[in-house]
Amino acid sequence: MKWSIGVLFLVGFVIAVVFVVPGDVFRTVGPPTRVFFADNISPTHQRAIDLFNERHRGRIEVVPVNLPFEKFTTNERKELLARSLRSRSEKLDVFAVDLIWVPRFAKWSEPLDQYFSPDDRNRLLSFALQSCIYQDAFVAAPLYIDIGLMYYRRDLVAKLPDAPAIQRALREGISWDEMLRLRSRLRYGTHPFYLFQGKDYEGLVCNFLEMAVAEDSAYAGTRTLDMLAPAAVKALNAMVGLVETGIAPPSVVEYDENLSYTAMLDHDAFAVRGWPNFIENFRSFYPDSAKLLAIERAPVPRFPGGRSRSVFGGWNLMVARSSTRKAEAVEFIKFLQSDEIQRLLFEQGGYIPILGGVYADSAFLNKHDELRLYRRLLDQGFHRPAMVDYTRISDVVSQCLNRALRRELLPEDALRQADEMIRSGRVVAR
Repeated sequence: MKWSIGVLFLVGFVIAVVFVVPGDVFRTVGPPTRVFFADNISPTHQRAIDLFNERHRGRIEVVPVNLPFEKFTTNERKELLARSLRSRSEKLDVFAVDLIWVPRFAKWSEPLDQYFSPDDRNRLLSFALQSCIYQDAFVAAPLYIDIGLMYYRRDLVAKLPDAPAIQRALREGISWDEMLRLRSRLRYGTHPFYLFQGKDYEGLVCNFLEMAVAEDSAYAGTRTLDMLAPAAVKALNAMVGLVETGIAPPSVVEYDENLSYTAMLDHDAFAVRGWPNFIENFRSFYPDSAKLLAIERAPVPRFPGGRSRSVFGGWNLMVARSSTRKAEAVEFIKFLQSDEIQRLLFEQGGYIPILGGVYADSAFLNKHDELRLYRRLLDQGFHRPAMVDYTRISDVVSQCLNRALRRELLPEDALRQADEMIRSGRVVAR
């Protein structure tokens, strides 16, 4: 049988395809790699996810796993994540953690050193990066940072003849004695004046630590919480005093952030201790927009002769060690850390950027003057102790502090009980 030149050419081509050309060249392009991302998925988070998916269409698709703050407490959210990581769930690749959880979750997380160059890390604020290092390994990447602050009603200050001077003093940070004089001048009497988070949870511990560190800056440098230190004694006595004198109402023992913000607005309290993005969050549902427009930011009050100190908060991103999509997960994290998305998160959601370059942009700062205050507060900030068992210790502390605020225990007895429970390794039943 004679073979034509054309047939021989075709046979040769087929042989070359089968034995030389990689086998996947002629396959149909498959679906994109799906990366599962667990966080409180706010509308701003969703916008960032949508942008990423649009730009990586056909290659990577981020699937949000929503753990909303309204539905899950921080402890519930932490246990849900831990359960998924223990079971090596395929539906968890990137997950957000409160920065104090990093030591707890490090054993289930992929070390990120190989993915982030020195230049990548140098873009990040040092105090945001600090919470991402555990046992000399880079195990998390910051998404945004928080810092404690005070919100107050500018419209109430405006009633006083020296309002501009008071505004300047508030912005610089006033003492508790000055707050008391302002309360008298505004004629608050027994009406709630200053609110804080006094519920038995982590927010109460943050309020306590800010007072303790304002009294003694060395208290922030401890590797544990010394509940018998003079700074701790002064802090708790001051918090109990706020309630006993009527500056804060007895109901603060039930307040978390959202309840304290709502109470401030509903009952026209002068000030509340809180975190950034209170105004941005409430703008979407609180009916009295005029009150929201009248709220101003300031440092938390300080003891006379001292200075205001604020505790760091914020959320970091970690990659599950069991994930089979680590490269794509890291690509998504770097997208969230991009200049564009950090600005979007701040402008639309009030999340404080973790990039140093954002604060170096004078035009952006002129557009968002509150960033200047945040930057100053960050310089006065401090971290809570980085401990694997921090949650257990915090649960003990918050329970004892709450009992003191409820007048079930004297402040000194509450601190002594907390110290004994911490030392004994006892766990608070929730």
